[in-house]
Amino acid sequence: MSSMRSDISNLSTASYSRSEALGDLPYVHHILNLFLSSKMLDAEDLVREGDPRKERLYFSTAWCIIQSIKAMMSFDDQELASAIEDAKHTTEVAQRHRKPAPGIASRVAGLVVGGSNLSFVKSMTDVQRHAELVYAETLLIKAVLGIVSSGDWLAFIKEALHMRSALNIYKHLDQFIQQMDKEALARGDGPEDEDIDQDFRSGVLLGMGINSLVLSLLPSKVITIVELFGYKSDRQTALRLLAKPGGWSKDSDEPAIDADHEGIRRCVCDMVLIMFHLVLNSITFAGIDVKYAEKMLKWSLKRFPEGVFYLFMQGRLHVSQSQPHLAIAAYDRAAQIQKEYVQLQHVAYWEQGILLMSMGDLTPSVECWRKLIGSSSWSKAVYSYGLAACLVQGGDASKVPEADKLMKLVPTYKQRIAGKSIPVEKYTARKARKFQSQGNRLLLPAFEFATVLQVMGRMTPKILQENVLPLIQKEVTALKSTEPSKWGNGTGYWDDFCLARYMEGVVLRYIAYPDPDAVLEEKDRVTIPRDETAQAALAAFQDVLDNGLRIELDHYIVYYAHYDLGRLHACHGNLPEAKRHLELVMSGKTLEVNAAGKKGKYSLENALMVRTHAASEALDQGRGV
Repeated sequence: MSSMRSDISNLSTASYSRSEALGDLPYVHHILNLFLSSKMLDAEDLVREGDPRKERLYFSTAWCIIQSIKAMMSFDDQELASAIEDAKHTTEVAQRHRKPAPGIASRVAGLVVGGSNLSFVKSMTDVQRHAELVYAETLLIKAVLGIVSSGDWLAFIKEALHMRSALNIYKHLDQFIQQMDKEALARGDGPEDEDIDQDFRSGVLLGMGINSLVLSLLPSKVITIVELFGYKSDRQTALRLLAKPGGWSKDSDEPAIDADHEGIRRCVCDMVLIMFHLVLNSITFAGIDVKYAEKMLKWSLKRFPEGVFYLFMQGRLHVSQSQPHLAIAAYDRAAQIQKEYVQLQHVAYWEQGILLMSMGDLTPSVECWRKLIGSSSWSKAVYSYGLAACLVQGGDASKVPEADKLMKLVPTYKQRIAGKSIPVEKYTARKARKFQSQGNRLLLPAFEFATVLQVMGRMTPKILQENVLPLIQKEVTALKSTEPSKWGNGTGYWDDFCLARYMEGVVLRYIAYPDPDAVLEEKDRVTIPRDETAQAALAAFQDVLDNGLRIELDHYIVYYAHYDLGRLHACHGNLPEAKRHLELVMSGKTLEVNAAGKKGKYSLENALMVRTHAASEALDQGRGV
C-alpha cells in the first residue's frame, strides 16, 4: 500500500508521454479498489497526488468518475455543475489522446465519431483505442449529468445527441474486437485475440452491455423507434456481455476470471449486474435471477468486506428475499462503516425508513426521515411526507401540528429534472394537499406509501399478518360501520374505503403467495389456509373495482387494484383472467370515472405501466409473476 502510494506520488514529478498513458492503469486500478473498499477520500487524494493537473488519460478519468458519483449522490446544483466541468475536461484530455480522423482537423474530430470504420480503428495504437473508449465514457457521463441538472427539454435533446455519439463509438470498438477475435480463431490462436488487453475489453463490454440493458427497459414503442437507428435492446445479450469481464456463469459459484487477471472495469460490470437483479426486480421480471446475483455479491463481499456499495446490495438481497430485519442490519452496517461520503448514509436511512414503515415500526422510521430531512438534498418533498405520514399514522394527537407543518411544505419542495416533475414527488404533493383539505386526516398514509413503493410485498407473511393486516382491517371495519356522510369531515369516504380494501387485498395476496424469491424460516410463515386467504384478497380487490366510480381524488387505486388483481390471478393459475386485468391497465382506458370526469394522469402512472408491461411479458413467456 505505502509503496503503491509512493509510486503514484512520484508520477506528478515525472514527465508524461501520451504514448505511455496505459502505464497508469495499475495505479488507477489500485485507486478503484480503494474506492470500492469505502476508502473514498484516500482514493481522491491519490488521484490528486498522481496527476495534480489532470492531464493523464486515466487519472483524469478516475477523477471524473469519482466526482460524478459524488454529484449524483448529493444532487447539489453546484456539485453537478462542477462534475460536468470535470467531465468536459476529461473529454478534452481523451480528445488529445485520440487518433485524428482522416482529413479532418482534431477539433472537428471531437464532434464526430472517430472510429467510423473498422480499418480506422485497426490503424490506432492501443493508447488511441483506449482514448476512444474514455471519450465515449465521458460523453455518456456528461450527458447523464446534464440531463439530471438541466431544467428544459432543449438541454435534454442536446445531451441525447452526445449519448448517440458515444453509442456509435462503442459499436465501432465492439466491431473491432469481434473482428480481431474472429481472425485469432481462424489462425488457431484461441477464441480471443491476446493482443487486446482486458482493460480495453472490459470497457467496451461495459458500454455495450449497459446501453443494451437500458434500452431493454424502455417501453416497446420506444424500442421500436430506437432500433430503426441501428441500436439493439436484447436484454439477454446485455446480461451476457456484462458477465463476460468477470467470467460469470450460472453453472458455477465462482467467476472464471480472478482479481489478478481482470480488466479495470470488471468490478463496474459486476456491480451493474448485481444492481439489475436486486434493484430493478421491482419493476421488471425478464432476466431477473436473485440467486445469480447472490453468488456474485458473496464473491464481491469476500474481496471488499467493508465495501459500502456491496453492503447496500446485501441489504437489497435481503429485501428481495423478504428478510427485512437482516436488510435493516446490513444498511445499518453500511451507514456505520462509511462516513466519508455522507450521501451514502442517506441511502441507508431511506431504505431503512421504508422497510420500518412497511413493518409498522413507525418510531424508528421517524428517526430515519428526520435524518434525511436534516442532511440530504435528494428530495425534501418525499422525506417530509415520509415523516409526516409516520406521525399521522402513529395516532399521537400532539404530533399533528408538526405533521400539518410538514404537509404544507411538501408541495413547495418539488423539483424538476429535464423540465419534468418527479412522479413520486407529485404523489406526495397530492397527498399533502388532500391531508389539508380533509381537516388534517389521511388513512394509514405510511402503509399506503410503502404499498405504492412496492415494499409491502417484501415483508414476511408473519409480519403482514401480525403488524399490518390488523390495522388495515380495523379501518375497514370502521368504514363499513359508518355512513359516508359522517366519515371524517364529510369527505373522502369512498377514497378511504377503496384504499383500505386495496391495501387489505395486497397484504392478503402476499400472505397467500409470498414473493418467489422469499427465503422464509418456519417462524416467518402463517397457518391460514392459502385458498381462504387468496379468496379474501380477491373479494377485497373486487370491492375496489365495484366502488371505483365513487372515488373523488385517488383514482390511481383502481388501476393499481387491476394490476395486483391480475398478479393474484396469475399466482392462482388463472392466466386468462390475469392477462385481462393487466391488459386493462395497459389499454390506457379510463377505468375509474367516465371519460369526461378524468383529469390528467393518475398518480405514479408511468411506474405502474412499466411494472404491468413487465408482468404481461412474463405471462407471455410462460413465467409466473
